[in-house]
Amino acid sequence: MKQTFIDKTKKRQKREILFNPGPVNVADNVKRATIFQDICHREAEFSHLLSSVESRLLDLFEMEDESLYRVVFLTGSGSAANESILSSVVGEKRILILSNGEFGERLYKISKIHNEQTVQLKFCWGEPLDTEVIESCVAKGQVDIVAMVHHETSTGMLNPIESIGKICKNHGKMFIVDAVSSAGGDEIDVEKSGIDFLSGSSSKAISSLPGLSFVLGKKAEFEKLKEVKSKTSYLSLYKHYRFLAGHLQTPNTPAVNLFFALDVALENILTQGVAQRRLHTAALAKRLRAGLKRLNLQLLIDESRMSSVVTTVKMPDYIEFNDLKDNLKDRGIVIYGGKGPLKEKVFQVGSIGELSLNDIDYFLEALGEILQVFMFPDLSVPSSPGQEEIDSAGLENLV
Repeated sequence: MKQTFIDKTKKRQKREILFNPGPVNVADNVKRATIFQDICHREAEFSHLLSSVESRLLDLFEMEDESLYRVVFLTGSGSAANESILSSVVGEKRILILSNGEFGERLYKISKIHNEQTVQLKFCWGEPLDTEVIESCVAKGQVDIVAMVHHETSTGMLNPIESIGKICKNHGKMFIVDAVSSAGGDEIDVEKSGIDFLSGSSSKAISSLPGLSFVLGKKAEFEKLKEVKSKTSYLSLYKHYRFLAGHLQTPNTPAVNLFFALDVALENILTQGVAQRRLHTAALAKRLRAGLKRLNLQLLIDESRMSSVVTTVKMPDYIEFNDLKDNLKDRGIVIYGGKGPLKEKVFQVGSIGELSLNDIDYFLEALGEILQVFMFPDLSVPSSPGQEEIDSAGLENLV
C-alpha cells in the first residue's frame, strides 16, 4: 500500500520549528482538542461551543463594553474575513484603502472586485503611513469608508490604527481594520481606535490551527447591513451575523473541530493573561532582534515601528535566500521569504506560536553557523548542538 504523507512524516524525529508568521507551532492541548468529539453543527452542542469561542475572543480584546460588539466566524483564512467585509459593507459607497505593503494592496485588489468606487492611497513598502496626507484625503469628503492593515506582515510594520481611527471619527467615516496577523500579538484598542469592523485569523498570533477567520464588529453596524446588498453569498457578512444573533449558528457547515481548537487556544491566552502573552511575544522578538544585530544583520525597518509578531531582515550579500532557507530547514527551522519588491532581498522570522527562548537561541546559533560557512567557506564549523542543550535566560530579564 502506498504510504500517506502522515506515514512518511512519522519518520521525522526532529521537531520542526515554524518561524514563519503563520501557521505556527501550536500547543499540544490545541492539537488534542480537534479529536475531542464529533458533534453536529445544527445541535445545541455546537451552539454552546460557538458561544464560548465568541465570548473568549471578545475577552481577548479587553473592551470596556463587550455588549456593543459581536463576532462572526467563517471557515476560511484571514483573506475570507477581509473579503466578507469588503463585499458586504460598502454597497454603493466610496471606500479608501490605505496601503504600504503586500496586504494593504491585497485589500485594494479584493475591494476592486466588488466595489467600483474603490481608491487606494499607496505608500512605499516599509514606509510609514503619513497621517497628514491621510487626513487631507479624508477631509475632502470624497470617501465614506477607510480600510487598512494594522500589522503589514510583508515588512513587519505596525501601522497607527488609533491615529487613523481618530481621523475617521472626526470626519464621520466607517473604519475597517485588517488585524489578521496582529490579533493576539500586539495591543489593539478597538474602542479607542473607533473600529467598526475588524478581521482576524485563528492561525497567527492567537496560535490555533489554520482554517478559521472572524469578523469583530459593532452590533449597530452589523444591523445596518440588512439594508446593504451583499455581493457574495457564502461570505455574506449580514447572513453570518443573522445566524449568529438569531440562532447561535453559522449559515453553512463550519469546520467544527477547528472551533474546539480555537476555544482551547483562546483559553490558553486568557489563562496566561492577555497582557502577559503580549509581553512574552515582545520578549521573544527582543531576544531575536538583539541576536540578529550581534550577527551584523540589518533589519528592514526601525524597531520602533515593528510589530512583535515578525522581524524582517535584509539578506547579506554573501548568501542567497534559498541557500539560507534550505540550510535552516535541514536543522528543523522554517523561515519566510520576502514578497513583491522584497523577494530575495529579505527573510522574515516570526515570534508567535509555541516558541520559547530556547527556540530563539537555537535559531540564532544555527543562523550564525550557516552564515559563517557562507562568509568563510574554507573554514570548518562544528555541527550545531541539540536544541535541548541550549540554556535559556529568564523571561524577566528581557521585558
